[in-house]
Amino acid sequence: MYSNQSSSQLSYQIRSLSANIIHNVQSSHIGSVFSCADIIAVLFSEFLRFENNKFIDKFILSKGHACAGIYSALSSLGLIKKSELYTYGKNNSPLMAHASHKVNHIEFSTGSLGHGLPYSIGKSIALKEKGLDAHTYVLLSDGELDEGSNWEAFLFAGHHKLNNLTIIIDYNKMQSFGTTTSTLNLEPLYEKFNSFNLNTLVCNGHNHDNIRDTINSKSPNKTNLIICNTIKGFPIDFMRNKVEWHYKPPSENQLKEVQNQLINFYNEK
Repeated sequence: MYSNQSSSQLSYQIRSLSANIIHNVQSSHIGSVFSCADIIAVLFSEFLRFENNKFIDKFILSKGHACAGIYSALSSLGLIKKSELYTYGKNNSPLMAHASHKVNHIEFSTGSLGHGLPYSIGKSIALKEKGLDAHTYVLLSDGELDEGSNWEAFLFAGHHKLNNLTIIIDYNKMQSFGTTTSTLNLEPLYEKFNSFNLNTLVCNGHNHDNIRDTINSKSPNKTNLIICNTIKGFPIDFMRNKVEWHYKPPSENQLKEVQNQLINFYNEK
């Protein structure tokens, strides 16, 4: 793998750097980044192969509003300069506030939800047709599952048994204006995905060993789908399960508290 950092070190960097750049421009979606930081860290540190200055395996962040996490991961890996990272969200910066393919190593621009999975399916088919040994990983939010395009894509992937595709759901059970249950109940989610002929797995999306073992449980005969149970804003006590952190940037004092809590959390791990 490209990273010489452990997944724990990388997840710390993702959260710490994302908090800084989001505060820097008073942007949004820190809760969404913190929800999926561990998933991103495990993928980049242990699964995404990198050769000749490009990723062999493909990663698509369908929940493009959490792009500060990907930019921070790439910066921590030395693929984006720190000086460029701190242009995030500013005028004329390629590091837009939703994922942009204009940034090196970002596969696909996302932000309008429901597009990442259909693209990932097309990418997986293309890799197969070219006979390439490469895997596609796509990360979706749970609120994004309200988009009908995803359910068409789940049907398609299950039917074609794309075993070089792993779909990961960041299941923090929160979305723009409240819980997923109150907005549009997704349950029984596992049973739905299983009925689509997907190799459906469940894990703790904040436990790196569990994430790793679950990704390694890929089926050789089916499209793989992992429901990662997560907590929005994890592990910050005043952000956990709070919908306002879908929108609010941390103040100066809150940023200091975030950084202190992150240091304490990772020191105890």
